[in-house]
Amino acid sequence: MAMILGNAKIATMTGGYGLIADGAVVVEGERIVWTGPETTLPAQYASAPRHDMGGRLLTPALIDCHTHTVFGGDRAREFEMRLNGATYEDIARAGGGIISTVSATRAASEDDLLAQALPRIDQMIAEGVGTIEVKSGYGLDVDTELRMLRTARRIGRSRRVTVATTFLGAHAIPPEYKGRADDYLSEQAIPALRAAYAEGLVDAVDGFCEGIAFSPAQIARVFSVAEELGLPVKLHAEQLSNLHGAALAARHGALSADHLEWLDAEGAAAMAKSGTVAVILPGAFYTLRETKLPPIATLREAGVAMAVATDCNPGTAPMTSLCLAMNMACTLFRMTPEEALAGTTRNAARALGLTDRGTIAPGQRADLAIWHAHHPAELAYRTGPTPLFARMIGGHLDA
Repeated sequence: MAMILGNAKIATMTGGYGLIADGAVVVEGERIVWTGPETTLPAQYASAPRHDMGGRLLTPALIDCHTHTVFGGDRAREFEMRLNGATYEDIARAGGGIISTVSATRAASEDDLLAQALPRIDQMIAEGVGTIEVKSGYGLDVDTELRMLRTARRIGRSRRVTVATTFLGAHAIPPEYKGRADDYLSEQAIPALRAAYAEGLVDAVDGFCEGIAFSPAQIARVFSVAEELGLPVKLHAEQLSNLHGAALAARHGALSADHLEWLDAEGAAAMAKSGTVAVILPGAFYTLRETKLPPIATLREAGVAMAVATDCNPGTAPMTSLCLAMNMACTLFRMTPEEALAGTTRNAARALGLTDRGTIAPGQRADLAIWHAHHPAELAYRTGPTPLFARMIGGHLDA
């Protein structure tokens, strides 16, 4: 049966904010079937149950399209080390950074990983998030990578949220393979990818293309296997230097290239041509106290769609607030509030290859967020979350 969400200020996100004053949304099952000014509500829905939104703001449910929310332990001590002058590279080369999380994750059971992840997921849900991407990449061996991905799938069964899983075996080189990155890919990462695919655990494939991680040629090996399996790819690129990873990602038709602080105009042009989304991650920039800004103006001029995500992870972005990420994208990088909200709705959906969400329009999945707010700029305005009134996920209204 259809239901009406009425008396709402609706940001459809279909071209700019797509604002509808005094609007209504009609939902039937899991789908939106109509939206527009309430005064033009079709007669066929006149007798449907109506929920009064009290003039509140209604947006698509938010989408966090880049997270590492499944991991063991924490890295608060490394945060202190960075404040005392150690760089990201210093910590990584000393066996800290990602590798310390690898040790804690390998030691954790699937139940342990789920218990640690759910509080972070709940914090995201409380800010209107309806879809979360979760990466592997803290196992760096076959068994633990699969355990992480199984945990991510369990999150989607434990909470009313869609979880998109991304295989990130090419995240770092484990200590036992130091100096043998190609052997690691051959003996662990690629077999883990094939096993995850066989078990139905992976929706996309990612890698970290950087001097402290994997070269473009090594990433290309992983992408070739992903393409053989029919899986889309994405890439951590140009975070610490310019290895032209974004252009590599674009050549492979990547869904997204993420971070991008060192991206050049040629890389942006390649992304524009391929339709690859730029995922902007201000949390890592802030935590690492970086000074090299991502080239937002260059991305705009090239016509590259920009998404915004938390990058929730234990070392370089220990944050779960997508609203704070929007605020940071505006204050640190000079994105506009409209760009930031598009970056956590329609462009975030594109970055995950999802065409059924991210806007409020007939045929779209009924994933909605209702806010104690009257204008969409409020979501990026506060240095903290705008209070959520309710979520609707797949047509189910959660007050």
